[in-house]
Amino acid sequence: MAHLIRHKISSKIISIVNSASHKSERKVSGVFARLGFQAATDEEAIAFAERDGLDYEYRHGMRMEEVRTSGEREGMVAGDSHYQRHGTAPPGSRKTSESSDAQGAQDKITAWDAGWNVTNAIQGMFVLGLPYAILHGGYLGLFLIIFAAVVCCYTGKILIVCLYEENEDGELVRVRDTYVDIANACCAPRFPVLGGHVVNAAQIIELVMTCILYVVISGNLMYNSFPGLPVSQNAWSVFAAAVLMPCAFLSNLKSVSKLSLLCTIVHFIINVMVIAFCLSHAQDWAWDKVKFYIDVKKFPISIGIVVFSYTSQIFLPSLEGNMQKPAEFHCMLEWTHIAACILKGLFALVAYLTWADDTKEVITDNLPPGIRMWVNIFLVAKALFSYPLPFFAAVDILEKSFFQGGDGTPFPNCYGTDGRLKSWGFAMRIGLVVFTLLMAIFVPHFALLMGLTGSLTGAGLCFLLPCLFHLKLLWRKLLWHEVFFDISICIIGSICSISGFIYSIEGLIEAFKYNIPD
Repeated sequence: MAHLIRHKISSKIISIVNSASHKSERKVSGVFARLGFQAATDEEAIAFAERDGLDYEYRHGMRMEEVRTSGEREGMVAGDSHYQRHGTAPPGSRKTSESSDAQGAQDKITAWDAGWNVTNAIQGMFVLGLPYAILHGGYLGLFLIIFAAVVCCYTGKILIVCLYEENEDGELVRVRDTYVDIANACCAPRFPVLGGHVVNAAQIIELVMTCILYVVISGNLMYNSFPGLPVSQNAWSVFAAAVLMPCAFLSNLKSVSKLSLLCTIVHFIINVMVIAFCLSHAQDWAWDKVKFYIDVKKFPISIGIVVFSYTSQIFLPSLEGNMQKPAEFHCMLEWTHIAACILKGLFALVAYLTWADDTKEVITDNLPPGIRMWVNIFLVAKALFSYPLPFFAAVDILEKSFFQGGDGTPFPNCYGTDGRLKSWGFAMRIGLVVFTLLMAIFVPHFALLMGLTGSLTGAGLCFLLPCLFHLKLLWRKLLWHEVFFDISICIIGSICSISGFIYSIEGLIEAFKYNIPD
Protein backbone atom coordinates (compact mmCIF):
# COMPACT_ATOMS: atom_id res chain seq x y z
CA MET A 1 0.00 0.00 0.00
CA ALA A 2 2.75 2.40 0.91
CA HIS A 3 4.57 1.43 -2.24
CA LEU A 4 1.51 2.30 -4.36
CA ILE A 5 1.12 5.68 -2.71
CA ARG A 6 4.80 6.50 -3.32
CA HIS A 7 4.46 5.50 -6.98
CA LYS A 8 1.41 7.75 -7.53
CA ILE A 9 3.11 10.71 -5.80
CA SER A 10 6.30 10.29 -7.84
CA SER A 11 4.28 9.98 -11.07
CA LYS A 12 2.39 13.21 -10.22
CA ILE A 13 5.63 15.05 -9.46
CA ILE A 14 7.24 13.86 -12.70
CA SER A 15 4.14 14.95 -14.65
CA ILE A 16 4.26 18.42 -13.08
CA VAL A 17 8.01 18.73 -13.76
CA ASN A 18 7.63 17.62 -17.37
CA SER A 19 4.77 20.06 -17.92
CA ALA A 20 6.82 22.93 -16.48
CA SER A 21 9.80 21.84 -18.53
CA HIS A 22 7.80 21.85 -21.77
CA LYS A 23 6.39 25.29 -21.01
CA SER A 24 9.87 26.60 -20.25
CA GLU A 25 11.21 25.11 -23.45
CA ARG A 26 8.45 26.76 -25.46
CA LYS A 27 9.09 30.13 -23.84
CA VAL A 28 12.85 29.87 -24.25
CA SER A 29 12.45 28.70 -27.81
CA GLY A 30 10.14 31.60 -28.51
CA VAL A 31 12.56 34.08 -26.98
CA PHE A 32 15.47 32.72 -28.99
CA ALA A 33 13.32 32.71 -32.12
CA ARG A 34 12.51 36.35 -31.44
CA LEU A 35 16.22 37.09 -31.17
CA GLY A 36 16.85 35.15 -34.37
CA PHE A 37 19.27 32.59 -32.89
CA GLN A 38 17.28 29.41 -33.58
CA ALA A 39 14.22 28.35 -35.51
CA ALA A 40 10.85 27.91 -33.72
CA THR A 41 9.73 24.32 -33.32
CA ASP A 42 6.42 24.64 -31.57
CA GLU A 43 3.24 26.64 -31.94
CA GLU A 44 4.20 29.35 -29.46
CA ALA A 45 7.56 29.90 -31.10
CA ILE A 46 5.89 30.08 -34.51
CA ALA A 47 3.48 32.67 -33.15
CA PHE A 48 6.42 34.71 -31.84
CA ALA A 49 8.14 34.48 -35.22
CA GLU A 50 5.02 35.53 -37.14
CA ARG A 51 4.49 38.46 -34.78
CA ASP A 52 8.17 39.47 -35.12
CA GLY A 53 7.94 39.28 -38.90
CA LEU A 54 4.98 41.63 -38.98
CA ASP A 55 6.65 43.88 -36.44
CA TYR A 56 9.89 43.98 -38.50
CA GLU A 57 8.00 44.84 -41.68
CA TYR A 58 6.09 47.60 -39.90
CA ARG A 59 9.15 49.10 -38.23
CA HIS A 60 11.23 48.69 -41.40
CA GLY A 61 8.58 50.50 -43.44
CA MET A 62 8.36 53.30 -40.90
CA ARG A 63 12.15 53.64 -40.80
CA MET A 64 12.39 53.69 -44.59
CA GLU A 65 9.83 56.48 -44.70
CA GLU A 66 11.88 58.42 -42.14
CA VAL A 67 15.03 57.88 -44.17
CA ARG A 68 13.38 58.98 -47.40
CA THR A 69 12.09 62.12 -45.74
CA SER A 70 15.34 62.93 -43.94
CA GLY A 71 17.31 61.98 -47.05
CA GLU A 72 15.41 64.50 -49.11
CA ARG A 73 15.85 67.10 -46.39
CA GLU A 74 19.46 66.41 -45.40
CA GLY A 75 20.94 64.91 -48.56
CA MET A 76 21.27 61.35 -47.17
CA VAL A 77 21.69 58.35 -49.41
CA ALA A 78 18.39 56.58 -50.05
CA GLY A 79 18.07 53.26 -48.27
CA ASP A 80 20.46 54.03 -45.40
CA SER A 81 18.05 52.61 -42.84
CA HIS A 82 18.48 51.84 -39.17
CA TYR A 83 18.79 48.13 -39.92
CA GLN A 84 21.46 48.60 -42.56
CA ARG A 85 23.59 50.67 -40.23
CA HIS A 86 23.42 47.92 -37.60
CA GLY A 87 24.23 45.07 -39.95
CA THR A 88 20.78 43.44 -40.25
CA ALA A 89 20.07 44.41 -43.83
CA PRO A 90 19.89 41.79 -46.58
CA PRO A 91 23.36 40.52 -47.61
CA GLY A 92 23.42 42.31 -50.95
CA SER A 93 22.41 45.69 -49.59
CA ARG A 94 24.78 45.26 -46.65
CA LYS A 95 27.68 44.60 -49.00
CA THR A 96 26.77 47.64 -51.12
CA SER A 97 26.46 49.83 -48.04
CA GLU A 98 29.78 48.63 -46.63
CA SER A 99 31.58 49.12 -49.94
CA SER A 100 30.17 52.61 -50.39
CA ASP A 101 31.07 53.51 -46.82
CA ALA A 102 34.60 52.17 -47.33
CA GLN A 103 34.95 54.10 -50.56
CA GLY A 104 33.69 57.29 -48.87
CA ALA A 105 36.12 56.79 -46.00
CA GLN A 106 39.00 56.40 -48.46
CA ASP A 107 38.05 59.65 -50.18
CA LYS A 108 38.09 61.59 -46.92
CA ILE A 109 41.19 63.35 -45.64
CA THR A 110 42.73 63.37 -42.20
CA ALA A 111 43.29 66.39 -39.99
CA TRP A 112 46.97 66.33 -41.00
CA ASP A 113 46.04 66.43 -44.70
CA ALA A 114 43.68 69.32 -44.07
CA GLY A 115 46.35 71.12 -42.06
CA TRP A 116 48.80 70.70 -44.93
CA ASN A 117 46.30 72.30 -47.33
CA VAL A 118 45.68 75.24 -45.02
CA THR A 119 49.43 75.65 -44.48
CA ASN A 120 49.99 75.79 -48.24
CA ALA A 121 47.37 78.52 -48.50
CA ILE A 122 48.58 80.77 -45.67
CA GLN A 123 52.32 80.17 -45.84
CA GLY A 124 52.95 80.38 -49.56
CA MET A 125 55.06 82.72 -51.64
CA PHE A 126 53.31 85.82 -50.39
CA VAL A 127 55.27 85.75 -47.12
CA LEU A 128 58.03 87.35 -49.22
CA GLY A 129 56.17 90.65 -48.89
CA LEU A 130 55.81 90.59 -45.10
CA PRO A 131 59.15 92.32 -44.27
CA TYR A 132 57.77 95.23 -46.28
CA ALA A 133 54.96 95.44 -43.69
CA ILE A 134 57.52 95.73 -40.88
CA LEU A 135 59.30 98.46 -42.86
CA HIS A 136 56.23 100.71 -42.71
CA GLY A 137 54.78 99.59 -39.38
CA GLY A 138 57.64 98.69 -37.04
CA TYR A 139 56.52 96.69 -34.04
CA LEU A 140 52.91 97.45 -34.94
CA GLY A 141 53.48 95.56 -38.18
CA LEU A 142 54.66 92.57 -36.14
CA PHE A 143 51.60 92.89 -33.92
CA LEU A 144 49.45 93.02 -37.07
CA ILE A 145 50.79 89.62 -38.17
CA ILE A 146 49.73 88.13 -34.81
CA PHE A 147 46.37 89.94 -34.76
CA ALA A 148 45.50 88.85 -38.31
CA ALA A 149 46.28 85.21 -37.43
CA VAL A 150 43.94 85.32 -34.41
CA VAL A 151 41.11 87.00 -36.31
CA CYS A 152 41.39 84.78 -39.41
CA CYS A 153 41.39 81.66 -37.22
CA TYR A 154 38.27 82.90 -35.40
CA THR A 155 36.39 83.83 -38.58
CA GLY A 156 37.33 80.49 -40.13
CA LYS A 157 35.70 78.73 -37.18
CA ILE A 158 32.47 80.76 -37.23
CA LEU A 159 32.24 80.31 -41.00
CA ILE A 160 32.12 76.55 -40.45
CA VAL A 161 29.56 77.01 -37.65
CA CYS A 162 27.30 78.72 -40.20
CA LEU A 163 27.20 75.49 -42.22
CA TYR A 164 25.25 73.72 -39.45
CA GLU A 165 21.79 73.97 -37.93
CA GLU A 166 20.06 72.05 -35.17
CA ASN A 167 17.43 69.48 -36.10
CA GLU A 168 14.33 68.56 -34.09
CA ASP A 169 16.42 66.38 -31.75
CA GLY A 170 18.87 69.19 -31.00
CA GLU A 171 21.65 67.62 -33.06
CA LEU A 172 23.84 69.69 -35.35
CA VAL A 173 23.27 68.83 -39.01
CA ARG A 174 25.28 70.13 -41.98
CA VAL A 175 22.73 71.89 -44.19
CA ARG A 176 25.12 73.98 -46.33
CA ASP A 177 28.23 73.06 -48.28
CA THR A 178 29.94 76.21 -49.54
CA TYR A 179 30.63 79.85 -48.78
CA VAL A 180 28.05 80.73 -51.45
CA ASP A 181 25.37 78.62 -49.73
CA ILE A 182 25.92 80.54 -46.50
CA ALA A 183 25.68 83.88 -48.32
CA ASN A 184 22.45 82.86 -50.07
CA ALA A 185 20.93 81.68 -46.79
CA CYS A 186 21.63 85.06 -45.22
CA CYS A 187 19.98 86.96 -48.08
CA ALA A 188 16.94 84.67 -48.37
CA PRO A 189 14.02 84.95 -48.86
CA ARG A 190 14.01 88.46 -50.29
CA PHE A 191 17.23 88.14 -52.33
CA PRO A 192 17.95 84.38 -52.42
CA VAL A 193 20.92 84.58 -54.83
CA LEU A 194 22.33 88.04 -54.15
CA GLY A 195 24.73 86.87 -51.44
CA GLY A 196 26.08 84.14 -53.69
CA HIS A 197 26.75 86.63 -56.48
CA VAL A 198 28.64 88.92 -54.09
CA VAL A 199 30.79 86.07 -52.75
CA ASN A 200 31.44 84.72 -56.26
CA ALA A 201 32.52 88.17 -57.44
CA ALA A 202 34.90 88.53 -54.49
CA GLN A 203 36.30 85.05 -55.08
CA ILE A 204 36.87 85.67 -58.79
CA ILE A 205 38.64 88.98 -58.08
CA GLU A 206 40.87 87.40 -55.45
CA LEU A 207 41.73 84.34 -57.56
CA VAL A 208 42.48 86.39 -60.69
CA MET A 209 44.57 88.85 -58.67
CA THR A 210 46.48 85.90 -57.24
CA CYS A 211 47.25 84.75 -60.79
CA ILE A 212 48.38 88.28 -61.67
CA LEU A 213 50.66 88.36 -58.63
CA TYR A 214 52.29 85.09 -59.72
CA VAL A 215 53.09 86.60 -63.13
CA VAL A 216 54.33 89.84 -61.54
CA ILE A 217 56.62 88.08 -59.08
CA SER A 218 57.95 85.78 -61.82
CA GLY A 219 58.96 88.77 -63.95
CA ASN A 220 60.36 90.62 -60.94
CA LEU A 221 62.47 87.70 -59.71
CA MET A 222 63.89 86.86 -63.12
CA TYR A 223 64.74 90.50 -63.83
CA ASN A 224 66.60 90.84 -60.54
CA SER A 225 68.31 87.48 -60.99
CA PHE A 226 69.87 88.44 -64.34
CA PRO A 227 70.34 92.23 -64.22
CA GLY A 228 73.09 92.07 -66.86
CA LEU A 229 70.79 90.74 -69.57
CA PRO A 230 69.07 93.29 -71.86
CA VAL A 231 65.64 91.94 -70.87
CA SER A 232 63.10 94.08 -69.01
CA GLN A 233 60.79 92.92 -66.25
CA ASN A 234 57.83 93.14 -68.63
CA ALA A 235 59.63 90.89 -71.13
CA TRP A 236 60.25 88.31 -68.40
CA SER A 237 56.53 88.49 -67.56
CA VAL A 238 55.71 87.75 -71.20
CA PHE A 239 57.99 84.70 -71.09
CA ALA A 240 56.25 83.56 -67.90
CA ALA A 241 52.82 83.94 -69.51
CA ALA A 242 54.00 81.96 -72.55
CA VAL A 243 55.02 79.13 -70.25
CA LEU A 244 51.62 79.33 -68.52
CA MET A 245 49.58 79.31 -71.75
CA PRO A 246 49.21 75.49 -71.80
CA CYS A 247 47.15 75.84 -68.59
CA ALA A 248 44.19 76.54 -70.85
CA PHE A 249 44.48 73.04 -72.34
CA LEU A 250 44.99 70.98 -69.19
CA SER A 251 42.13 68.64 -68.34
CA ASN A 252 43.29 67.80 -64.79
CA LEU A 253 45.74 68.97 -62.17
CA LYS A 254 47.23 65.67 -61.01
CA SER A 255 50.70 66.21 -62.45
CA VAL A 256 50.65 69.89 -61.54
CA SER A 257 49.67 69.06 -57.96
CA LYS A 258 52.66 66.73 -57.58
CA LEU A 259 55.04 69.39 -58.89
CA SER A 260 53.36 71.99 -56.71
CA LEU A 261 53.94 69.82 -53.65
CA LEU A 262 57.63 69.51 -54.56
CA CYS A 263 57.94 73.25 -55.10
CA THR A 264 56.22 73.93 -51.77
CA ILE A 265 58.88 71.89 -50.02
CA VAL A 266 61.57 73.75 -51.97
CA HIS A 267 59.96 77.05 -50.97
CA PHE A 268 60.09 76.06 -47.31
CA ILE A 269 63.79 75.25 -47.72
CA ILE A 270 64.32 78.66 -49.34
CA ASN A 271 62.64 80.38 -46.39
CA VAL A 272 65.02 78.53 -44.09
CA MET A 273 67.94 79.64 -46.27
CA VAL A 274 66.86 83.29 -46.08
CA ILE A 275 66.47 83.09 -42.30
CA ALA A 276 69.87 81.38 -42.02
CA PHE A 277 71.48 84.16 -44.07
CA CYS A 278 69.85 86.76 -41.84
CA LEU A 279 70.99 84.97 -38.69
CA SER A 280 74.55 84.90 -40.02
CA HIS A 281 74.43 88.74 -40.02
CA ALA A 282 72.85 89.00 -36.57
CA GLN A 283 75.71 91.16 -35.30
CA ASP A 284 74.68 93.84 -37.80
CA TRP A 285 70.97 93.80 -37.08
CA ALA A 286 69.43 97.27 -36.92
CA TRP A 287 67.28 97.02 -33.80
CA ASP A 288 67.17 100.79 -33.56
CA LYS A 289 65.27 100.92 -36.87
CA VAL A 290 62.31 98.99 -35.46
CA LYS A 291 60.13 101.54 -33.69
CA PHE A 292 56.59 102.05 -32.47
CA TYR A 293 55.59 104.24 -35.35
CA ILE A 294 53.60 103.90 -38.53
CA ASP A 295 53.76 105.50 -41.92
CA VAL A 296 50.19 106.79 -42.22
CA LYS A 297 50.10 106.29 -45.99
CA LYS A 298 52.04 103.04 -46.21
CA PHE A 299 50.82 101.16 -43.13
CA PRO A 300 47.25 100.59 -44.45
CA ILE A 301 48.88 98.93 -47.47
CA SER A 302 50.79 96.70 -45.06
CA ILE A 303 47.49 95.68 -43.48
CA GLY A 304 46.25 94.46 -46.85
CA ILE A 305 49.50 92.55 -47.43
CA VAL A 306 49.25 90.74 -44.08
CA VAL A 307 45.53 89.95 -44.46
CA PHE A 308 46.05 88.62 -47.98
CA SER A 309 48.77 86.27 -46.74
CA TYR A 310 46.25 84.63 -44.37
CA THR A 311 43.42 84.19 -46.88
CA SER A 312 42.04 80.64 -46.76
CA GLN A 313 38.33 81.08 -46.02
CA ILE A 314 37.36 80.44 -49.64
CA PHE A 315 37.96 76.70 -49.45
CA LEU A 316 37.49 76.01 -45.72
CA PRO A 317 33.85 74.78 -46.05
CA SER A 318 34.74 72.16 -48.67
CA LEU A 319 37.85 71.20 -46.71
CA GLU A 320 35.87 70.59 -43.51
CA GLY A 321 33.25 68.63 -45.43
CA ASN A 322 35.90 66.26 -46.76
CA MET A 323 37.54 65.50 -43.42
CA GLN A 324 37.24 62.04 -41.87
CA LYS A 325 36.63 63.64 -38.47
CA PRO A 326 35.10 67.13 -38.91
CA ALA A 327 35.21 67.56 -35.12
CA GLU A 328 39.00 67.97 -35.43
CA PHE A 329 38.66 70.96 -37.76
CA HIS A 330 38.83 73.64 -35.07
CA CYS A 331 41.93 72.14 -33.50
CA MET A 332 43.58 71.83 -36.93
CA LEU A 333 42.79 75.46 -37.76
CA GLU A 334 44.29 76.63 -34.47
CA TRP A 335 47.66 74.90 -34.76
CA THR A 336 48.07 75.83 -38.44
CA HIS A 337 47.49 79.52 -37.68
CA ILE A 338 49.73 79.39 -34.62
CA ALA A 339 52.51 77.87 -36.71
CA ALA A 340 51.92 80.41 -39.49
CA CYS A 341 51.98 83.30 -37.02
CA ILE A 342 55.31 82.19 -35.53
CA LEU A 343 57.00 81.52 -38.86
CA LYS A 344 55.70 84.66 -40.54
CA GLY A 345 56.60 86.88 -37.62
CA LEU A 346 60.08 85.38 -37.35
CA PHE A 347 60.69 85.61 -41.10
CA ALA A 348 59.47 89.21 -41.39
CA LEU A 349 61.38 90.44 -38.32
CA VAL A 350 64.79 88.91 -39.02
CA ALA A 351 64.61 89.93 -42.69
CA TYR A 352 63.83 93.52 -41.81
CA LEU A 353 66.52 93.63 -39.10
CA THR A 354 69.05 92.50 -41.70
CA TRP A 355 68.27 95.08 -44.38
CA ALA A 356 66.33 97.74 -42.40
CA ASP A 357 65.41 100.72 -44.61
CA ASP A 358 66.75 98.97 -47.71
CA THR A 359 64.08 96.26 -47.46
CA LYS A 360 62.47 95.71 -50.86
CA GLU A 361 58.95 94.65 -51.76
CA VAL A 362 60.16 91.10 -52.53
CA ILE A 363 62.71 90.31 -49.83
CA THR A 364 64.82 87.91 -51.96
CA ASP A 365 65.84 90.91 -54.08
CA ASN A 366 68.00 91.96 -51.11
CA LEU A 367 70.12 88.80 -51.23
CA PRO A 368 73.67 88.86 -52.72
CA PRO A 369 73.69 88.24 -56.52
CA GLY A 370 75.06 84.69 -56.36
CA ILE A 371 72.54 83.40 -53.82
CA ARG A 372 69.74 85.57 -55.21
CA MET A 373 69.87 83.96 -58.68
CA TRP A 374 69.39 80.38 -57.47
CA VAL A 375 66.82 81.28 -54.84
CA ASN A 376 64.80 83.33 -57.33
CA ILE A 377 64.88 80.61 -59.98
CA PHE A 378 63.35 78.13 -57.51
CA LEU A 379 60.77 80.73 -56.48
CA VAL A 380 59.84 81.36 -60.11
CA ALA A 381 59.33 77.63 -60.60
CA LYS A 382 57.14 77.60 -57.48
CA ALA A 383 55.11 80.53 -58.82
CA LEU A 384 54.62 78.97 -62.25
CA PHE A 385 53.50 75.63 -60.82
CA SER A 386 51.21 77.36 -58.32
CA TYR A 387 49.50 79.45 -61.02
CA PRO A 388 47.19 76.66 -62.37
CA LEU A 389 45.46 76.15 -59.02
CA PRO A 390 43.84 79.61 -58.65
CA PHE A 391 43.49 79.76 -62.45
CA PHE A 392 41.29 76.66 -62.60
CA ALA A 393 39.34 77.75 -59.53
CA ALA A 394 38.56 81.07 -61.24
CA VAL A 395 37.66 79.29 -64.51
CA ASP A 396 35.35 76.92 -62.63
CA ILE A 397 33.46 79.79 -60.99
CA LEU A 398 33.20 81.67 -64.29
CA GLU A 399 31.89 78.62 -66.13
CA LYS A 400 29.31 77.81 -63.46
CA SER A 401 28.19 81.43 -63.17
CA PHE A 402 28.03 82.41 -66.85
CA PHE A 403 28.42 79.40 -69.14
CA GLN A 404 25.90 76.71 -68.18
CA GLY A 405 23.39 77.29 -70.97
CA GLY A 406 19.70 77.03 -70.07
CA ASP A 407 20.42 77.02 -66.35
CA GLY A 408 19.81 80.69 -65.70
CA THR A 409 23.22 81.73 -67.04
CA PRO A 410 23.59 84.37 -69.79
CA PHE A 411 25.82 82.32 -72.14
CA PRO A 412 25.51 78.83 -73.67
CA ASN A 413 27.31 75.83 -72.25
CA CYS A 414 31.02 75.85 -73.07
CA TYR A 415 31.11 72.04 -73.09
CA GLY A 416 29.79 69.81 -75.85
CA THR A 417 27.53 66.79 -75.43
CA ASP A 418 30.62 64.58 -75.37
CA GLY A 419 32.04 66.54 -72.44
CA ARG A 420 34.77 68.20 -74.46
CA LEU A 421 35.50 71.89 -74.14
CA LYS A 422 34.34 73.92 -77.13
CA SER A 423 36.72 76.15 -79.09
CA TRP A 424 35.34 79.36 -77.64
CA GLY A 425 35.75 77.81 -74.18
CA PHE A 426 39.46 77.49 -74.91
CA ALA A 427 39.42 81.09 -76.12
CA MET A 428 37.92 82.19 -72.80
CA ARG A 429 40.67 80.43 -70.88
CA ILE A 430 43.42 81.81 -73.11
CA GLY A 431 41.89 85.26 -72.73
CA LEU A 432 42.11 84.91 -68.95
CA VAL A 433 45.83 84.08 -69.17
CA VAL A 434 46.39 87.07 -71.47
CA PHE A 435 44.45 89.31 -69.08
CA THR A 436 46.69 88.33 -66.16
CA LEU A 437 49.71 89.07 -68.35
CA LEU A 438 48.44 92.53 -69.35
CA MET A 439 47.71 93.42 -65.73
CA ALA A 440 51.20 92.23 -64.73
CA ILE A 441 52.75 94.41 -67.45
CA PHE A 442 50.78 97.56 -66.72
CA VAL A 443 50.79 97.20 -62.91
CA PRO A 444 54.17 95.57 -62.07
CA HIS A 445 54.08 96.46 -58.36
CA PHE A 446 53.93 93.32 -56.23
CA ALA A 447 53.44 94.84 -52.76
CA LEU A 448 50.90 97.45 -53.91
CA LEU A 449 48.85 94.85 -55.80
CA MET A 450 49.01 92.49 -52.85
CA GLY A 451 47.88 95.25 -50.49
CA LEU A 452 45.08 96.27 -52.85
CA THR A 453 43.80 92.70 -53.15
CA GLY A 454 44.00 92.11 -49.41
CA SER A 455 42.11 95.32 -48.69
CA LEU A 456 39.47 94.82 -51.38
CA THR A 457 38.58 91.13 -51.15
CA GLY A 458 40.78 89.65 -48.41
CA ALA A 459 39.31 91.78 -45.64
CA GLY A 460 35.81 91.14 -46.95
CA LEU A 461 36.12 87.35 -47.23
CA CYS A 462 38.20 86.90 -44.05
CA PHE A 463 36.89 89.61 -41.72
CA LEU A 464 33.56 91.16 -42.71
CA LEU A 465 31.41 88.49 -44.35
CA PRO A 466 32.01 85.62 -41.86
CA CYS A 467 31.07 87.87 -38.93
CA LEU A 468 28.01 89.30 -40.70
CA PHE A 469 26.82 85.81 -41.66
CA HIS A 470 27.42 84.58 -38.10
CA LEU A 471 25.33 87.41 -36.67
CA LYS A 472 22.55 86.94 -39.21
CA LEU A 473 22.15 83.17 -38.96
CA LEU A 474 22.80 82.65 -35.24
CA TRP A 475 21.78 85.96 -33.66
CA ARG A 476 19.39 84.45 -31.10
CA LYS A 477 21.88 81.79 -29.99
CA LEU A 478 25.02 83.92 -29.61
CA LEU A 479 26.42 84.95 -26.25
CA TRP A 480 27.13 88.60 -25.58
CA HIS A 481 30.90 88.27 -25.98
CA GLU A 482 30.45 86.52 -29.34
CA VAL A 483 28.28 89.40 -30.56
CA PHE A 484 30.90 91.83 -29.27
CA PHE A 485 33.71 90.02 -31.11
CA ASP A 486 31.76 89.86 -34.36
CA ILE A 487 30.79 93.53 -34.30
CA SER A 488 34.31 94.62 -33.31
CA ILE A 489 35.87 92.61 -36.14
CA CYS A 490 33.35 94.08 -38.60
CA ILE A 491 34.26 97.63 -37.53
CA ILE A 492 38.01 97.03 -37.58
CA GLY A 493 37.78 95.14 -40.87
CA SER A 494 35.78 97.92 -42.49
CA ILE A 495 38.29 100.58 -41.41
CA CYS A 496 41.26 98.51 -42.57
CA SER A 497 39.59 97.62 -45.86
CA ILE A 498 38.60 101.16 -46.79
CA SER A 499 41.86 102.79 -45.71
CA GLY A 500 43.98 100.06 -47.31
CA PHE A 501 42.08 100.29 -50.59
CA ILE A 502 42.38 104.09 -50.74
CA TYR A 503 46.10 104.20 -49.96
CA SER A 504 46.86 101.29 -52.28
CA ILE A 505 45.20 103.15 -55.13
CA GLU A 506 47.10 106.32 -54.18
CA GLY A 507 50.33 104.34 -54.10
CA LEU A 508 49.68 102.93 -57.57
CA ILE A 509 48.85 106.38 -58.93
CA GLU A 510 52.04 107.76 -57.40
CA ALA A 511 54.08 104.90 -58.84
CA PHE A 512 52.71 105.61 -62.34
CA LYS A 513 53.02 109.36 -62.00
CA TYR A 514 56.67 109.38 -60.92
CA ASN A 515 57.62 106.13 -62.69
CA ILE A 516 58.70 104.50 -59.42
CA PRO A 517 60.26 101.08 -60.08
CA ASP A 518 58.98 97.98 -58.28
